[in-house]
Parts: sequence; structure tokens; C-alpha cells
Amino acid sequence: MSLPALIEQIDALLPQTQCTRCGYPACRPYAEAIASGQAEINQCPPGGEAGVQALASLLQREALPLNPVNGLAITRRLLARIDEAVCIGCTKCIQACPTDAILGAANLMHTVIAEECSGCELCIPPCPVDCISMVDVGEALPVEQTAPQYRQRYEARAARLQRWEDEARAEREARLRNLADPVARALAAAQAKRQNQSS
Repeated sequence: MSLPALIEQIDALLPQTQCTRCGYPACRPYAEAIASGQAEINQCPPGGEAGVQALASLLQREALPLNPVNGLAITRRLLARIDEAVCIGCTKCIQACPTDAILGAANLMHTVIAEECSGCELCIPPCPVDCISMVDVGEALPVEQTAPQYRQRYEARAARLQRWEDEARAEREARLRNLADPVARALAAAQAKRQNQSS
């Protein structure tokens, strides 16, 4: 099996919470690290023991116990909840959310879209007023039920952020070109003037 195909199969088994508990910035880089032999199969707490077992089966390896360094297995569905009375609208949680599950704007109250929240907890550390908590809403849903949605939302967010970055870069480059044009025109005019004076 080719490396890209193996990465796809590994990534398909991961829960797509994009929580970074595995030590990688998202599920896909973790899948790439597993496929290239740079990471073990037991670093994903949201996938739990079932996830480790599925990866072991795919890769024809022995299953390992979940690595406690990465956290405990997640067996309950946790959702972020924002205390809207305390929220100051700083947008730091919005910027941290890998699935765009938080709605709000600068200096306005934020709220969590429950159906989109992967329970990754990445919104908690950046909150300056400690208004976000995780709420247990029952048994964790099967990975195959939630992973496609989380992956789609993560990829859509990544594409949007890349588009914004590209637009900002193009705008900066256009401004620099516009700044350079008057200088180039002034230099050309001075050079032409010197040539006229010497002839």
C-alpha cells in the first residue's frame, strides 16, 4: 500500500476532534506520523482503546495501552459551554476552535453551537475570564458518526483561514508595489532630467 493511501486509512480511523492531545496539531499530521513510523498508535485519548485497537488491526501491530502522557480515554461526550454573562467577547475562543463551533464577534457575547463542538477543550486555555466549562452530555457518540462532520468543519475552517491569509498577503504585496512605483517614477524622472542636462 502506498504511503498516501495508508495515511488516508489511518486518518479515517481517527476521531477528528483535532484536540492536539496526541502531540500533533491535528488528526491528519498524527496519521502521517503513524504512517511514517514517527508516532505510536496509542496517543489519541478521544479514540480510546477502541481507536488503538482499530489502528493496530489496520497496521497489523500489537495493540498498546493508551499512553497516559496523552490523557485518559474519553468515553463521555463533552461540550463547551460559555457563561454568556461573564463572556467579554474577546474572540480568543473563536480563534482556538478547530471546528468553528463558537459563534460571536469582537466585544459581543459568544455561544457554542452544540452540534458542531468536538469537545476538544482548546477554547478553554485562551479565555482570559475563565467563562468556558466542559459539560458532560452523555455517552460519547461513535467515531464513525461524528468524525466526518468534524473533519469537514476543520477542513472548511483551514481553507477559509488560508484564503484570508492569501488575500492579506496579496493586499500587502499590492501596497508595496504601489509604494515602490512613486519611487521608481521619481528615480526615472531624475535620471531623465540628468540625461537631458548632459545632452
